[in-house]
Amino acid sequence: MVARPSLVVPVCAAAGFLVLLALTIVDWTPLNRVDAAVSDAFRAYGDHSSGLVAVVRVATDFVATVPFVATGLVVGAALAVRGERRPALLCVAVTILVPLLWGLMHWLVHHPRPEDGFVTVTSNGFPSGHTSNAAAAALVAVHLIWPRSNRRVRLVTLGLAAAFALLAGLTRVFLVVHWPTDVLGGWLLALAVVPATARLLAGGVPQGRDRLVRSRPGPAA
Repeated sequence: MVARPSLVVPVCAAAGFLVLLALTIVDWTPLNRVDAAVSDAFRAYGDHSSGLVAVVRVATDFVATVPFVATGLVVGAALAVRGERRPALLCVAVTILVPLLWGLMHWLVHHPRPEDGFVTVTSNGFPSGHTSNAAAAALVAVHLIWPRSNRRVRLVTLGLAAAFALLAGLTRVFLVVHWPTDVLGGWLLALAVVPATARLLAGGVPQGRDRLVRSRPGPAA
């Protein structure tokens, strides 16, 4: 079972992503100033916190592409073995689609990363792949757990997923390996892709109404 979300979130996220992409392409000066100011602040802090930098380097690797793809395929396979076809398809589709999209953006959009960061990467940076991966994984978890759970479990899942995606993105800014713009782009990409994919695969009734529909009494005999 997969939650069938509204189109409001993915449509708004896609619109936001396209606006951010356009500003990145035209190299909009006000946005560049914000990026530079935030990155300079984190660089100055990291220069005096080598131990924390080392910890963050290890933590951020958990949402790199290889762990993301491996985990997604394993979870998808496990769900398929259990006969949960739609959840399995959601895992596999997101696992393939999200890295493909941000990888394509890295190839097409010239947006160099910050210089003198605590991790050296030479590819273009918009949007952040690590952030896209983490946010996508968190959103998939929400869409899989949501229709199976009560309100309390849903809220806990939503909070943990949001915290995971937020912290993963912040590690990229902290290490000065991405501009804040790149991280925001990663969050928006995941918010556009995952709910839209879930809606396409879910079928049935919108999320939030599934319990109501199942519990509605039928006509009297």
